[in-house]
Amino acid sequence: MNFLFLCKTFWKISFKVWRIIVILYKILIIIFNNMRKNVIYLAMTLCVMTAHTHAQGLRLNQLGYFSNQEKVIVLDNVQPKGSVVVYDEKGKKVKSVRAKSSVQSPWSGKTRYLFNLSALTQPGDYRIKYNGETVNMHVGDQVLRGISIASLKALYMMRSGVAIDERYAGRYARELGHPDTEVYIHPSAESEGRPAGSVISSPLGWYDAGDYNKYITNSAFTIGLLLSVYEQIPEYFEKLNTNIPESGNTTPDILDEMMFNLKWMLTMQDPADGGVYHKLTTPSFEGFVMPRDCHQKRYVVAKSVTATYDFAAVMAQAARLLKDNADYPEFSTQATAAAQKAYEWAVAHPEAFYSQRIMNSQYEPMVFTGEYGDENSDDERFWAATELYLLTQAPQYKIDAAKYIPSAWETPVWGQVSALGSLAWLDTRDNFMYEPLIRQLKEYSDTLVARVNGSCFYAPFGNVKSDFGWGSLAEHCCAPGIILLYADKHIKKDAYAKYALENANYLLGRNPLGYCYVTGWGTKSPLHPHQRLSAADGIEAPMPGLLVGGPNPGQQDKNDMKDQYQSSLPDESYLDVEGSYASNEIAINWNASLAGLLCWLDAIYGR
Repeated sequence: MNFLFLCKTFWKISFKVWRIIVILYKILIIIFNNMRKNVIYLAMTLCVMTAHTHAQGLRLNQLGYFSNQEKVIVLDNVQPKGSVVVYDEKGKKVKSVRAKSSVQSPWSGKTRYLFNLSALTQPGDYRIKYNGETVNMHVGDQVLRGISIASLKALYMMRSGVAIDERYAGRYARELGHPDTEVYIHPSAESEGRPAGSVISSPLGWYDAGDYNKYITNSAFTIGLLLSVYEQIPEYFEKLNTNIPESGNTTPDILDEMMFNLKWMLTMQDPADGGVYHKLTTPSFEGFVMPRDCHQKRYVVAKSVTATYDFAAVMAQAARLLKDNADYPEFSTQATAAAQKAYEWAVAHPEAFYSQRIMNSQYEPMVFTGEYGDENSDDERFWAATELYLLTQAPQYKIDAAKYIPSAWETPVWGQVSALGSLAWLDTRDNFMYEPLIRQLKEYSDTLVARVNGSCFYAPFGNVKSDFGWGSLAEHCCAPGIILLYADKHIKKDAYAKYALENANYLLGRNPLGYCYVTGWGTKSPLHPHQRLSAADGIEAPMPGLLVGGPNPGQQDKNDMKDQYQSSLPDESYLDVEGSYASNEIAINWNASLAGLLCWLDAIYGR
């Protein structure tokens, strides 16, 4: 009896437990059915994260390496247990390579291991394997051709006041926005004949950055830098087709693109006195909408000495390079007169610095868009006097240039343009100006090169904390790269260009975060740049060919975003989200630095 009783009791308990299990199973099925999409999404996310984690280690230029140049790749913060193994496209083992050196980051303490694959000179696609991770590496002779064209073509995509045609822009075509045929004179800009509230026409030009305004100082710098590079390799640009509306004429596409903005700049000069308005702007930034949906009034605001000198410099430079041009037969004469008149105004108004704070305390409407403030015009005057002398040979301009010659070489950026004047003097071989400037150039370039051997990523860029900040990838990576190319041409051939190429390698993937920092290129590139056009066009992928600002430990936008930076380390303080204007914005001057560097490297090493 006891045995039977125990069996029945066990059965009852087992049956109840089984029923509980069945009920729990049904509940789980219901939960799964109701949340299936989220579960699948979570699983996919985990897979992607796992794959990304596996791909975290090896860093390399994601576009490829030139056949006969160095090919250094980096293993990031992973202790190597052996060699990296290289396979060709057919899966055949080509070679195995051990790390040649290791370098520790001065900020994070992470150790990076450098592998030299320069023995791979045969063009083709290779697979690099290490500890279960595989990355692809291309070797060829035109690895930078496509991205070079895209970096220049980005300026066409930024054109204002015209429709962007599908024939040239594909799916990024858009309707006309901001015709700027009715632009108001701001009270700060009024003059005799142009009272406040009167209307002028100021069409064309490029949108400056992530916003829709147009700024003289930045436009002038953009053109000045690209025209400087054009002068060094004109044969390259004569053959480079960027597929823009002007591509069928007799002028190189790069000059056509510069002319599109130069035409706008001419409208920004007050014909009565020669002064140049600082910018054409709305009172406040537009929302993240397409240009056709923008409805704020647009104004030209106060004339400034820096904008006027910059205008004079670039007009003189363009007038010289486009003299007797068949496609723009009247431009050179017009630009020469405009440059001379602007220079006279700037000399007569040395304290006319643009201050938005002061302007807003005196006039309405108040203006809150980009300031481009600069309270020193010596560098602008040096550049303007240099270009006007080279154009006209008038002795007074050379006297002025000599008075303002810089004491040390400066990296060319919009707020410090002395290097643009210095670069122009290098081609003249004028002993009085050339000798001190060539010494400055050598000192500057040698300092950059000396940093490479102790570099985590084998590049002149990225080794000191000051390399990182607002627009760091343009102003401290690309622009110094251009200067190294000048040093290679004017000081010693084959001594500096290879280090400019290493800066490009850093930019295009061989860096701590493994980004190719140019939209639309590489295996991992920014998807959400701070740019209204890319945010509002309804296309998931951003406009291609745009260089983002890059790592910026200042994180000036951190209180304006829900997304937060994952790191405060100088070289990892980057966030690929639309709201990150401090690390993920784009700008025409940054793209000018990118295009200048990549096009010149392509001209040297591409075939």
